[in-house]
Amino acid sequence: MLSGPSPTGSNWAGNVAFQATGVHTPRSVEELQLLVTRGDPLRAVGSRHSFTRIADTTGHQVSMTALPRVLEVDTATRSVRVSAGLRYGDLAGALSQAGLALPNLGSLPHISVAGSCATGTHGSGMRNPVLSAGVGSLTMVTAGGDVLRVDRESHGEDYAGFVIALGRLGIVTELVLDLVPAFEVAQTVVEDVAEEVAVEQLPAILAAAYSVSIFTDWRSERVQVWVKEQLGRTDGWSGRPLWGGRLADGPRHPIAGMPTQNATTQLGIPGPWSKRLPHFRLDFTPSSGKELQSEYVVPMTRAAEAWQALGVVRERIARVLQVSEVRAIAADDLWLSPTGGSPSVAFHFTWIPDTDAVLPVAAAVEQQLAPFEARPHWGKVFSTPPSALADLYPRMDDFRRLVTTLDPTGVFGNELVDTWIGLR
Repeated sequence: MLSGPSPTGSNWAGNVAFQATGVHTPRSVEELQLLVTRGDPLRAVGSRHSFTRIADTTGHQVSMTALPRVLEVDTATRSVRVSAGLRYGDLAGALSQAGLALPNLGSLPHISVAGSCATGTHGSGMRNPVLSAGVGSLTMVTAGGDVLRVDRESHGEDYAGFVIALGRLGIVTELVLDLVPAFEVAQTVVEDVAEEVAVEQLPAILAAAYSVSIFTDWRSERVQVWVKEQLGRTDGWSGRPLWGGRLADGPRHPIAGMPTQNATTQLGIPGPWSKRLPHFRLDFTPSSGKELQSEYVVPMTRAAEAWQALGVVRERIARVLQVSEVRAIAADDLWLSPTGGSPSVAFHFTWIPDTDAVLPVAAAVEQQLAPFEARPHWGKVFSTPPSALADLYPRMDDFRRLVTTLDPTGVFGNELVDTWIGLR
């Protein structure tokens, strides 16, 4: 028997009040299957860290947080099987105890595994692809109520369309993630680097360590470089280049004026991967807590040009910005990946929480970045038209084929996602 839905709320940022008529929290896969077979519109909702209506619906939302917790580490295959509702920060203890680690993490350990993978969320690093690229297999409930396990062996080339699927192919219940041996990281902030130097040496700076982020407020022509060095590597932050800047003399927060205790440990103090790769600590409010976000990903070969193009609208950006981050992403082959299959650079914007003020500036950013094939982050604020998205994602037709095959009646659809992929 199904329990009744609870009232809906809003996303984490508070800029989206969900219109769904309720939220179901099934306590078993069987209960989820029964819910799906009713045929009513459903959308999975994760940790609510998206900034659009990507998780909304005219029907009901479904949260995976009440499903039985799964966290099974397989040391022989270096993998972990997890329930979809787990957050990345929840995995650290079990993985570290087994001497293993995820190869990368996003800025926030607070985000759910399934939601992050469904939207192409990423961390930073020349060798580190989007988090979705580390999914070895996933299990979902399809529109017919069936349980489907998907991996490269069983689904061949189509597998590349299943992981970043925007919640459109089914409701994911479990994922298997690839792991690496556990490692330590030392995080150091280099500040007062000239923006001109950052642009001129952009690939070299982003490749200087395991994970590197450049922060700018687009007001000053000076930037901060956050260097996350994997200890024990021979190709680490060798020579400790400062690019004309200086080492920070104390802890920093990416957003000036925010409490530094919310950020992960810096000053070159070694620590486990899970407590250094994210920018923010799991037990504190991530980022500023009151914000909007946009992000655009361009090919690495065009990144310096893209930065210069953004300089044309820097004053407009600065007026509604809290902070901007620039970081590298390795290539992958996933159909809806923001990298488009090539090494890339992401330009991220944390805006003030004022939608009316932000939207025209985000549109100006998109206009400046359009010549560089900029792909927007699926879970953040953007207005790229569907015709442009079709050009940016050459496998969009193939993805629509998967959607219409697995969900012919549109159980998991919503107006926003179906418009993006060309079904409305």
